[in-house]
Amino acid sequence: MELTKFGHACVRLEKDGRRLVIDPGGLTDPAALEGADAVLVTHEHFDHFSEEVLRRAAAARPGLRIWTNSSVAKQLVGIGTQVTATGDGDAFSVAGFDIRVHGTWHAVIHPDVPRIPNIGFLVDETIFHPGDALTIPATEVGTLLLPVHAPWSAVGDLIDYTREVAPRHAYAVHDGALNDVGTAMVEGFLGERGPGVPARYRRLAPGASVLID
Repeated sequence: MELTKFGHACVRLEKDGRRLVIDPGGLTDPAALEGADAVLVTHEHFDHFSEEVLRRAAAARPGLRIWTNSSVAKQLVGIGTQVTATGDGDAFSVAGFDIRVHGTWHAVIHPDVPRIPNIGFLVDETIFHPGDALTIPATEVGTLLLPVHAPWSAVGDLIDYTREVAPRHAYAVHDGALNDVGTAMVEGFLGERGPGVPARYRRLAPGASVLID
């Protein structure tokens, strides 16, 4: 399976000529959806979900299927059977990929900020995208897409989270607001110079790809 990093929290997975895109939001080049067979959306924040972009993609590609939580699905009313609502504990197959859904809520930003639904997706029992939460799936994860920078997280939380999930590989996502200094600081803690995590940590540049086994 090939994983390609796009802007911020978006990745595209490709195998056997089929393309699955996760979280093509407002900080992502819409080109990420070119040739997509299916889209997964973790939650409604603009950096993960763009209603306009998804409506345009669905209209241009009638075979496109979108899976997301019920809150996002309601915002896509009118697309019809191209959109399916899903939630924690569900399992389904789309475009040749097997998906399991984990998690329910977005991470706490502040007690005064209302929480919204957030689901994570485990793809082919291998790659886990948690969205905006540090959800721990009750199963082995080979590759973790780690949200490295957000108003709700701290580096210490990321270290503990990566240790608990214990993937073989961790790739940075949710890094669109980091400059080069911030990126280096995060890598200093999560990489080989840090206090130690079980995964090999890497940050892919936008447009870069890597093979996942």
